[in-house]
Amino acid sequence: MSDKFDEVIAELGYYWPSFDIYRGKVEVGGFYDYGMLGVLLKRNIVEKWRRMFILPYIDFTYEVETPMIMPGIVFEASGHVENFTDYLVTCSKCGRKYRADHLIEEELGKRGIKVKTEGLNEEELTSLIRKHGIKCPVCGGELTSVQRFNLLFKTTIGPYSENTGYLRPETAQGMFVNFNRIYRVMGKLPIAVAQIGKVGRNEISPRQGLARLREFSQMEIELFFDPQSSSCPYLGDVEDVELRLLTEEDVAKGVSEPRVVRPGEAAERGYVANEWMAFYMALAVKFLEGLGVPWERQLFMAKLPNERAHYARMVYDQLVKTERFGWLEVSGHAYRGDYDLSRHATYSGQDISAVRRLKEPRIVEEYRVYPNPSRIREVYGEQAPLVLRALAGVNAKELAEELTNRGEAIVNGYRVTRDMVFVKVEQRRINTERFIPHVVEPSFGVDRIIYVTLENAYTTIEGRVVLKLPRDIAPVTVAVLPIVSRDDLAKVARGIRDTLINEGIVAVYDDNGTIGARYAKWDSLGTPLAVTVDTDTLKDNSITVRDRDTRMQVRVGMGELVNVIRELVKGKPINELARERNLPLITRGGRQ
Repeated sequence: MSDKFDEVIAELGYYWPSFDIYRGKVEVGGFYDYGMLGVLLKRNIVEKWRRMFILPYIDFTYEVETPMIMPGIVFEASGHVENFTDYLVTCSKCGRKYRADHLIEEELGKRGIKVKTEGLNEEELTSLIRKHGIKCPVCGGELTSVQRFNLLFKTTIGPYSENTGYLRPETAQGMFVNFNRIYRVMGKLPIAVAQIGKVGRNEISPRQGLARLREFSQMEIELFFDPQSSSCPYLGDVEDVELRLLTEEDVAKGVSEPRVVRPGEAAERGYVANEWMAFYMALAVKFLEGLGVPWERQLFMAKLPNERAHYARMVYDQLVKTERFGWLEVSGHAYRGDYDLSRHATYSGQDISAVRRLKEPRIVEEYRVYPNPSRIREVYGEQAPLVLRALAGVNAKELAEELTNRGEAIVNGYRVTRDMVFVKVEQRRINTERFIPHVVEPSFGVDRIIYVTLENAYTTIEGRVVLKLPRDIAPVTVAVLPIVSRDDLAKVARGIRDTLINEGIVAVYDDNGTIGARYAKWDSLGTPLAVTVDTDTLKDNSITVRDRDTRMQVRVGMGELVNVIRELVKGKPINELARERNLPLITRGGRQ
């Protein structure tokens, strides 16, 4: 699939490079605008995702919306300030900057040398550049040593320069910092928190259209669960799905043929971390199939430990085979363990935990501190209340150990001796315990999904473009067309268009050009159905409904139209609908 594809898609009104009128005056890649059809397609894909991942599981899945800009401490806690980096190399002659790993793979690929750079550090990447004599592809200049480059967009919040903020690189952190509130409301695990929104990553040299952006949209879920109870009660919903997996073992051995397993089997055999991870991976397969991406063009590839993000214990990338980019990642499925909540608990000083009920009560030992106020007042006088307050927040066990070992302890700067406190060990019967939940995260890149959807829909028939978009995500569902431009036919057609819109069906009216040219136009725009008003309509109140992909038509009464369209949008073949409803079916060769 060449750049011609992007040109056609732009001409059809789906998407194009941002700031296009300033091309040649400013070079800012990695930003794309969605046009009138692109906005509708994106909205429909997002809603399809919500219908598959959120609404059927609304009893434990909750959607939130959090800020795009967050204070620096959030991303210090998450590890992004330290770890969210790519590798930058600069031409010492012309000053152009490149993403080092991509440049190495591209330049060596031209020489027929295959190399995998993921997981290599800056020294190893520099060594590859020197070993193979890689130069600047534009001017042939020498390249500098490779450096780390942080991908966070940095800003200040308010007028104070010390109040650092960052544009979020993922929607996930907004869900982690809100876990406590959501857990208090819902009261039990598992809890899945979903968020759909824009994120930003300051990519070094994005040059791959929608596949590599600096600002893009994500659809993410953070599934919080008890690691002692990781079974998924909804696994049966997806047991008919087969997963094509390249496991960590397969990737390490260089195996290219994937294993084909059911979700339950994948979890049972340890190919994936747990049943929840397998469940969301299976839903992801069904979701992509519903967007027109065939099962055999989908693949899950595990990341090796040195390739995984800093927060992940296991990761699978969902890849789609594309004509233009080869295997392209469209979603990531990570087992994040308790990394995120533990880090935020440490940095915030808050208790971010859940409660589990024990199967059997347990006896625990607790250390309690009992101050000796008279001795403390004797030593510290007016400062005694401050010492008592400090002792109220001390770790009793640690204080006891220090007093035993050293005979004294320092508590908030105050010297405390054995005669100032009594530490007692007490036994208590408990029925519950606190723990940090673990997390499974399915994360989807909306823009990449839009690209693979359009690429799979793109066809040419008799030299003309047809976008065979699934009916339920097409930007416009129905084109209402009078067979010729005539006032009486136009009046009826506009009335049909208004009726469909009132029923929540996106419909447009068009009377510009011959009926054949209009069919071709709306086929190319991806519109799956066309309703034609002709002279018979004026006689018997019937119209034809045409299917874009088969070009078959059925003739239906006006009163049946809305229900017929809804059945077709759900995926029913037009010939099957005609047979069930006993409707006249017209093929390209004539009436059947």
